[in-house]
Amino acid sequence: MLPRPARLTEADGFRAAVRSGRRAGSATLVVHWHDQGPEPAQVGFVVSKAVGNAVVRNRVKRRLRHLTREHLRELPGRGVLVVRALPDAATARPARLDADLAHGLRRVLTPRSAS
Repeated sequence: MLPRPARLTEADGFRAAVRSGRRAGSATLVVHWHDQGPEPAQVGFVVSKAVGNAVVRNRVKRRLRHLTREHLRELPGRGVLVVRALPDAATARPARLDADLAHGLRRVLTPRSAS
């Protein structure tokens, strides 16, 4: 379970992260990071009906919450992280979800180089 201050519950936070934040995708997840958010950083999850029925969606959310809690220390002090599950997340092993989450976090949290 995520600590209460780390839970994203407001629609505006989801909207800002998805529309204005940085994005990194994989076969099972899309990670959105918007660094102009509340302090401490908050995390939200989007698991649509395309992932599966209610039982499958809730299982995926539980796994993602558990994995994300382990990565909270990597997040900067303020911002919004939205983890969106793709249909392949329903059948992915937890190790695969963790690898995809870690990869997505590295990509969205690494500053872009000036070109």
